[in-house]
Amino acid sequence: MNTTATSNSSFSTFLQDAIQYPESGILSKVLVKDNNCQYTLFCLAKDTELEEHTATRNAVITVIEGKGTLVLEGNAIALQPGTFVFMKANAPHALKAEENLAFVLTLSEYSQPN
Repeated sequence: MNTTATSNSSFSTFLQDAIQYPESGILSKVLVKDNNCQYTLFCLAKDTELEEHTATRNAVITVIEGKGTLVLEGNAIALQPGTFVFMKANAPHALKAEENLAFVLTLSEYSQPN
């Protein structure tokens, strides 16, 4: 699937059909993007790690399949099918895929300065 939809067009897909695991590392596919949100399917090979980082936007992880661990602001969260995690903008987080792991990452509005 190489199609990216925008807010100008409706879009539908069966996520399990879109999952493709690389032999190592990460494969990502932008599903829908507009000026406010971006929805990206991430497929991580077993034992892939993302070192601690932050994002300037609020984010949601919705796990589709596999298992992993998300460390969000120092707290370990088990990732498994059905897990939903909201991350506020600029929250430090890291991730490890303990099995092949697929999730949709939704980036929403940008953080507003105080």
